[in-house]
Amino acid sequence: MRESGVLLHITSLPEKGGIGTMGQAAYDFVDFVHECGMNIWQVLPVGPVGYGESPYQSVSTYAGNPLLIDLKMLEKDGYLPEGSNTLLPDGDQVDFDQVRLEKEKALRRAFANKGRETDVAAFIKENPWVEEYALFMALKMHFGGGTWQNWPMDVRMREEKSMAKWRRELKEEIAYYIFVQYLFFDQWFKLRKYANDKGVKLFGDMPIYVAEDSADMWANPDAFQLDEERRPLKVAGVPPDYFCADGQLWGNPLYDWKAMKKRKFDWWIARMRAMGKLYDMVRVDHFIGFANYYAIPYGAPNARNGKWIKSPGRSLFRRLKKEVPEVTVIAEDLGEVNNRVKRLLKFCGYPGMKVLTFGFDGGADNPHNPANYRKNSVVYTGTHDNDTAKGFWDSADTALKEKAAKILNLSEGDDVVGKMIEAIWSSPCGRAIVPMQDLMRIGSEGRMNSPGLVGGWWGWRMTEMPAENVKKEIQTLNKKYNRGGTK
Repeated sequence: MRESGVLLHITSLPEKGGIGTMGQAAYDFVDFVHECGMNIWQVLPVGPVGYGESPYQSVSTYAGNPLLIDLKMLEKDGYLPEGSNTLLPDGDQVDFDQVRLEKEKALRRAFANKGRETDVAAFIKENPWVEEYALFMALKMHFGGGTWQNWPMDVRMREEKSMAKWRRELKEEIAYYIFVQYLFFDQWFKLRKYANDKGVKLFGDMPIYVAEDSADMWANPDAFQLDEERRPLKVAGVPPDYFCADGQLWGNPLYDWKAMKKRKFDWWIARMRAMGKLYDMVRVDHFIGFANYYAIPYGAPNARNGKWIKSPGRSLFRRLKKEVPEVTVIAEDLGEVNNRVKRLLKFCGYPGMKVLTFGFDGGADNPHNPANYRKNSVVYTGTHDNDTAKGFWDSADTALKEKAAKILNLSEGDDVVGKMIEAIWSSPCGRAIVPMQDLMRIGSEGRMNSPGLVGGWWGWRMTEMPAENVKKEIQTLNKKYNRGGTK
């Protein structure tokens, strides 16, 4: 089946309360996707956001983001008294600090009301990661909210007596953090069931790396390249490129692939299995890093002086295909795609990504030029890391516009963004996905992120649900190009 979908993060939904949630607006958006005749809703990582509010820098690869919990639904389910939801000002940007403050107050009230009455035993059994995550968060708050690298040495090193002591002393806080995760996953799986019943797949995103300040690194130090005090030896990023002259210094700890291989990649198997529970499809971010990774000295000011090192490649994916064959994987293969990456992608058989706005310059061999698209691909007008299609066009120079006009067969007065959307829908690619900002013809003010820049990103929101003409446009394209299959 030729599929189609839309990219919109949950935080961008027009839910009342200052941020998009898993509440009524999420259900309404599923209805919108279904009524358009699309069958995929793609979101960004749904874990707790970290440094710079980035969903790609989370304190846990397993946990859900408490900010996405809908308070109105907690009222309906009896965790909060009716009318207790403090509504925050709504606009086209999320005020993360204010939302976090108010959401924390509400979740604490819910725990005080019903936390001790809620049976979470089955949830803990199904999610063994949650107890270590909850301990990590309780310790983090106890020690002032800073990175675990600054905790007392006995806690940093997870000495047995110290762990037993803190589990006793922080018992109540640990219970709170487990309760919050119980609420998140209760709402998430209800939303997923609703979407699946409508024929809509939830397409999620799995960052390749974990954050340095994360429960994952603290609880699994043997999985990472660390010194004897458990500080990273080298960190992740990418070299200078089109996006950033200094490269991108992500700062994530790098995996100790040799140690992981000895353990038959059990850490990765558990992680991928969890992603398969969460989503119908999983985009593996920075797939390039599984073929070769860019290692930057810890403490370096930028990513200029890193080095490419080989990753385990096929040996990892042989194990994943054997142990978790049910997970539908999409490979984010954007960036420096060398022959080793191409061979690994071919071996795995995973669809890669094509981005139309990357296809209007370069030579005839540009893989993002529509002339070079292939069936086993997911094609986008742009991603969360790009400017919107309208923003891209408004800032493009004359030469680029002339090339794009030939590729898109533009005539004077054409709706350029509409022609871009039609170009990906008409392509041979098995899946076509458009960011919501492009469907709504929103300019650069709707950009979600700019790689290499920290602060001021990830906050864009719709202020209302899409108009009827947006729905009709996609309905028409789906019928014309045989995509979607739900309408």
